Amino acid sequence: MNPALEKMYLYHYFDKRSGPFLSVTAVPKEEGNTILDQMKRERPGSMCARRDADYIAKRRATEAILRQEFTAKGGIVELESPYYMVVEHSPWLSTWYEQGDYIKIPIEEFDVRKISFTYGDSMPTFSPKVNDGKEYRKHVYTYEEILKIIDKYGLPQEWNDDGKHGPERYIEAHVWSKEPIACIIGRSKD
Repeated sequence: MNPALEKMYLYHYFDKRSGPFLSVTAVPKEEGNTILDQMKRERPGSMCARRDADYIAKRRATEAILRQEFTAKGGIVELESPYYMVVEHSPWLSTWYEQGDYIKIPIEEFDVRKISFTYGDSMPTFSPKVNDGKEYRKHVYTYEEILKIIDKYGLPQEWNDDGKHGPERYIEAHVWSKEPIACIIGRSKD
């Protein structure tokens, strides 16, 4: 394992006003569009306010690829829409929200058979517009596989936090189970 990752943490960034682990793809399409429109009006300084009208459809299509590819590798998928996290702290993601916060969870708290990874955000990873020939494009990784990719390339936020070298700025983790997320959400409401 990469010496910098002797103990891996997954991070989830969110706006304090909304709370953690909410997703516009985890609700019916029209409700998701309503939420996205509301965020654009009420939080114009957030990254979410910059999303285009087709964002939800593109995100759902990407999630379908993630599910298919991950299950083909033997991954366990218990949710239609995953919880999104990233491997280690991402300075860039920490600026996405007007009232930003994060949750940090050690990888040991998860069943890694229920987490897929992309080297970079999954949408540009599978976008037909990104064709630079890098080996990690168009790939979904298991935990064991992403460790090898990290050993080979390092963490994107260490060499590309500003995005000057491509769209990969972090490693996205897709948690396909309610555990341990449901427990964390429950604790945050106490």
